[in-house]
Amino acid sequence: MNASASSTSRPRRVTVLGSTGSIGRGALDVVSRLPDRLEAFGLSAQRSIDLLAEQTLRFQPRVVALADSSQVGALRERLGSGWRGELLSGPDASEQLAGLSEADVVLNGLVGAAGLLPTRAALRAGRAVALANKESLVIAGAAITREADRAGVQLLPVDSEHSGIFQLLQGAPTDGRGGTTPPARLLRRMILTASGGPFRTRDLSTFASIRPEEALKHPTWAMGPRITIDSATLLNKGFELLEAHWLFRLPPEQIEVWVHPQSIVHGLVEWADGSTTAQLSLPDMRIPIQIALCHPERCDAGLPGCDLTRIGRLEFEAPEESRYPCLGLARRALAEGGTAPAVLNAADEVIVQAFLDGRISFPEIAETLERVLDQRPSDRGDEVEQLLEADAWARQRAAAILVLSR
Repeated sequence: MNASASSTSRPRRVTVLGSTGSIGRGALDVVSRLPDRLEAFGLSAQRSIDLLAEQTLRFQPRVVALADSSQVGALRERLGSGWRGELLSGPDASEQLAGLSEADVVLNGLVGAAGLLPTRAALRAGRAVALANKESLVIAGAAITREADRAGVQLLPVDSEHSGIFQLLQGAPTDGRGGTTPPARLLRRMILTASGGPFRTRDLSTFASIRPEEALKHPTWAMGPRITIDSATLLNKGFELLEAHWLFRLPPEQIEVWVHPQSIVHGLVEWADGSTTAQLSLPDMRIPIQIALCHPERCDAGLPGCDLTRIGRLEFEAPEESRYPCLGLARRALAEGGTAPAVLNAADEVIVQAFLDGRISFPEIAETLERVLDQRPSDRGDEVEQLLEADAWARQRAAAILVLSR
């Protein structure tokens, strides 16, 4: 069943990849609030067996996937006789789970490049994908959108900014190429918003002294460590720009980023007639998750609304290039194409970990990323296997540069 089709006979079956992460937990909260509309078909995790066991016993999915095979025995022990479903294990367990055709929609909440192959598997199985794993499109946007088009399957955005744009475009004439974007003549630009992170107003001369624990204090969102650091550098927004390019089939020059510290307005569309529409909601990831899982219906899961009289003011500003050089690196990768976005993403995973470990300074994140991009072999390959090779090269190159710079 396509996620865009409604069913009156049974709840929509949902597979949640990365069920123990923040997106996965939010998704299961939504499922629990809408038992007549949604049910958990499959859950996957890397190694968090205590929480996975708790979720499995509560939601009784038909299939559970655990990437760390060494933890299978411990997971079975925790489950005891309280669950009788199928258990998949091993590095490709999430990919196997995503490819099962019994699910109606696969929510990909995995972090990093690990989410790419499961996204492809779900599309090849004809399943709609609620996509929170931005790396699927950052690394392999052309390949993934080709898969979606071939299967006639919809990519439903879960990032709050893309969800906002997605909602704004509903009902508009489409471009006829499989996307949801109106013809370019009908709109001038799309705007993604960013909080600006914890250092939006900090003196630039003090950036070298930024400590990891400071960078992990995001002003509005609760996220994992890597995404939080990427939000401080604004590379996360750069990745979202890449994602928006593929989701909405819009040229990069028509996609902008604005800093909006309140994180209430998530996306704006400026139309050709000079009007601008905006989507507003509280910074609660359960809202875009619910919208993706229930699409095209609007469901009431009891989530809080947005009272602008209490918020009081909404501020917007253009991002400073000197403060957020990583945003420029993302635009460069999009312009270069080929393996450049995959290289940028893979290098970032390694470099951000080095910052979290205290091995490099905050400004060195952007500096090292630029060095890796500068050394990337020239190419135009966009098949998944080529991109995964580039991913491996970038991780090795970033690690080598980090060693040489010490």
